[in-house]
Amino acid sequence: MKFEAVTIKDIAKALGLSTSTVSRALRDSYEISPETKKLVLEYAQNNNYRPNPIALSLKEKRSRSIGIIVCEIANSFFSQIINGIESIAYDKGYNVIIAQSHESYEREVLNVQYLASRSIDGLLVSVSSETNDLDHLKSLHERGLPIVFFDRIVDELDTHKVIVDNFKGAYDATTHLIKSGYKHIATLAGSEYLSITKERMDGYRQALEDNGRTADPAYVQHCLHGGMLYEEVESALEKMLRLPNKPDALLGCADKLTTNCLRYFRKKKIRVPDDIALVGFSNLDLTDLLSPSLTVVRQPAFEMGQLSTELLIQQIESKKPVKDFAKKILPPQLFTRESTEK
Repeated sequence: MKFEAVTIKDIAKALGLSTSTVSRALRDSYEISPETKKLVLEYAQNNNYRPNPIALSLKEKRSRSIGIIVCEIANSFFSQIINGIESIAYDKGYNVIIAQSHESYEREVLNVQYLASRSIDGLLVSVSSETNDLDHLKSLHERGLPIVFFDRIVDELDTHKVIVDNFKGAYDATTHLIKSGYKHIATLAGSEYLSITKERMDGYRQALEDNGRTADPAYVQHCLHGGMLYEEVESALEKMLRLPNKPDALLGCADKLTTNCLRYFRKKKIRVPDDIALVGFSNLDLTDLLSPSLTVVRQPAFEMGQLSTELLIQQIESKKPVKDFAKKILPPQLFTRESTEK
């Protein structure tokens, strides 16, 4: 049996009223008596009536829905961002539709097309690791769809952007390793296309230079899918560990990269920090409970989601075209624990 939602016509028929009377009662119109309003509202509540969002969007020229594109909901960092987004969106009367790219450019394009077809009022995007062509986003932006980029941003579109200070996060983590006495500091980074990769690599290199060291390209490996494929991480680590001077410390530049490094080290019986120290960008809640506990750069993910949503809704509800855009940069925190102790 096909489910059919209760409509205004159904309520009118059940109560022996006209559809216009029911409609006005639901809108709390002064033209309808309190007794009739009570009758209609009680029936609507008992029968789970909800206004038709399509009809409302046609009337208001707004769907009151926001699209979100992330690489993976299961990633703790992005799940915390989504919680931040929802905390603001629902308070403002907006629903959210979430899509995952799984680090695929093709899936990102399909997600954007689908969300646009649902007449969303705005779009929050963190681009995939494969995304190098922005035509699918540029076309919507040029047609006036409000778009806000968060975490993984692009410079080609003039709109609001919310990021973490990735440079500082990597700089502080690398400096901590240097001050702790490590000599051969390697880094495992994500796709070279991504803004976060470029910023973190700049921080890593600058910390080495500021401490009288030269960044060695042999100690840098990139994983296109950001650690989602264990085999990529395994291959990258094996290349570094075959170097004449093996790394004695490693910076993981993303959550999945860091956790898959731990998985590889355990599989190969490589001890942390005795054989190699490890620090990583991670928002996992259990990093302090691991053995050894993990030194991490933690990002304000929830706040990033909140701020991105506030900027998007301001843009959606603005009476005038928005021409002045902001790039908000939030501070990360370095938590030092056992995985980097000498």
